[in-house]
Amino acid sequence: MRVKIIIFLVLLIPAVICSCQNDSELEFKRYYTGGAQLYKQKCQNCHGNNGEGLTSLIPPLTDTIFLKKNKNLLACIVRNGITENILTINSKAYEGSMPANTDMAPVDIAKVLTFITNSFGNKQGTITVDEVEKDLSTCK
Repeated sequence: MRVKIIIFLVLLIPAVICSCQNDSELEFKRYYTGGAQLYKQKCQNCHGNNGEGLTSLIPPLTDTIFLKKNKNLLACIVRNGITENILTINSKAYEGSMPANTDMAPVDIAKVLTFITNSFGNKQGTITVDEVEKDLSTCK
């Protein structure tokens, strides 16, 4: 009988801990973990395992100031790519292009941006699909 009580408590404690997370924490975790998978599939090959980029060809994703300052442009960059030499990150200019990801749904862009903006030294919270759709509507 005592063993059954211990097993019950061992199973009950994690369930109670998980139920203590609020909706926004759960949403963040869903976006972040989904974004991590998308990053591995679509971004990691160029931007690196740790967002370090590649010399002067591919910019790093570690510049928190750039990501915060350009938060409303990030969805457009992911969706449409970059074809001009416009990026200066960490006081360094980057030349080259980034391919468009026109096959990515707004929810996938939101997930990958949530991952990027909360990894590699960045902490910006959840980027929602509503924010991405709003930002995509203003792309040039």
